[in-house]
Amino acid sequence: MSPEKSKAIYIKVSPKELQTIRERMESVGIQNLSAYMLKMAMNGFIIQLDMSDMKEVLRLMKINSNNLNQYVKKANETGSIYKEDIKDLMAMHKELLQMLGEILERLGNIE
Repeated sequence: MSPEKSKAIYIKVSPKELQTIRERMESVGIQNLSAYMLKMAMNGFIIQLDMSDMKEVLRLMKINSNNLNQYVKKANETGSIYKEDIKDLMAMHKELLQMLGEILERLGNIE
């Protein structure tokens, strides 16, 4: 060990965690565990996503799906539905697609 590197860090891992670390080391062609751990600690990164927008879109999709099911049931029972109901469903669907597109665009811009 060079004099510049006089400090040590010790961590404990489970056998499964160690296996995962070794598999990731192999996948990038690094054989020295210390070198890999140092490289990841210095240059690695963690992505933490805020998925609240996605949860809201999923909630709205469930509502929209429920409405669609009700319209289909009504159409099966009566043989007809209102054009305005279909327009409302289409507008909600278009809005949801737009929201999903915006979320995917933001996810694509993550560096």
